[in-house]
Amino acid sequence: MIVFGLLSSIFDYLTFGALLLLLHDQPEQFRTGWFLESVISASLVVLVVRTRQSIFNSKPGKYLLMATLATIGVTIIIPWTPLARLFGFQPLPLSFVLVLGAIVVFYVTAAENVKRVFYNHVKF
Repeated sequence: MIVFGLLSSIFDYLTFGALLLLLHDQPEQFRTGWFLESVISASLVVLVVRTRQSIFNSKPGKYLLMATLATIGVTIIIPWTPLARLFGFQPLPLSFVLVLGAIVVFYVTAAENVKRVFYNHVKF
């Protein structure tokens, strides 16, 4: 399971690098981007690692799916609500939201591929 921690760290560094490179000295937007990427990717990776099967071949339970979608929905909305001030968030430009979305897609895809390799080499 260490491999999933390493994968997570790789994508944390990728996100950190993208945030630093694209947002320069804007701590509120950096904080917002980090929040969006980390919560959304963690929520989706739960769906990946919950089963040995492909994420597309194994439907999650109704309550897990509802909780995941609710978490992602609330996470996306918070930076554009009055709660944003409480957390020190600031809305991100759409172009950067798309960059974060791409990072999340690559992370979930990588987690699915690593899971496949992991289960092919580790039997339990």
